[in-house]
Amino acid sequence: MELRSRSVHFKLVEESDAEFILSLRSDANLNSYLSKTDASIDDQKKWIRDYKIRETEKREFYFIICRNDNGQSVGTVRLYDFITTTNSFCWGSWILNSNKTKFAAIESAFLVYQFAFEELNFEKSHFDVRKENSKVIAFHEKMGAEKKSETELDYYFEVQKEHVYNARYKYLKFISSLKEDFK
Repeated sequence: MELRSRSVHFKLVEESDAEFILSLRSDANLNSYLSKTDASIDDQKKWIRDYKIRETEKREFYFIICRNDNGQSVGTVRLYDFITTTNSFCWGSWILNSNKTKFAAIESAFLVYQFAFEELNFEKSHFDVRKENSKVIAFHEKMGAEKKSETELDYYFEVQKEHVYNARYKYLKFISSLKEDFK
């Protein structure tokens, strides 16, 4: 499986990534909009072992986002909560550190959608964003996502495949290395 854009690519998470993941999740500058974790390296490795079963069953995918120029790990993203009745998937655990490339966020978002729509054949995505996370909310709305509901802490969104495809053309110069048939 090759998921590569202009400056970043995805690799599936392995147990050896536990320390990197924990460093992202425990960094106060990066985790302000994520659920808190008190996990140890051993806890993280066990979670990854359990996740690898779900990956084998194609129920979830967890990726390390890596730079193309030097292979350095710069973030994570996860696809989960696959709902077959509505042909929808959720994505999250999207974290990028300060070593990311300039356009790693937009490139990684489109790689998520490319994988979900082209490889897994989903038609839409559902996800939640903390209300205070205004930059991520604005990004998703530019992609065509619509707020469907809210709680005290979160907005719940849905985005259709065709909206992502339409938004792709706005960002084409940033993501030109994506698969040509991702339209």
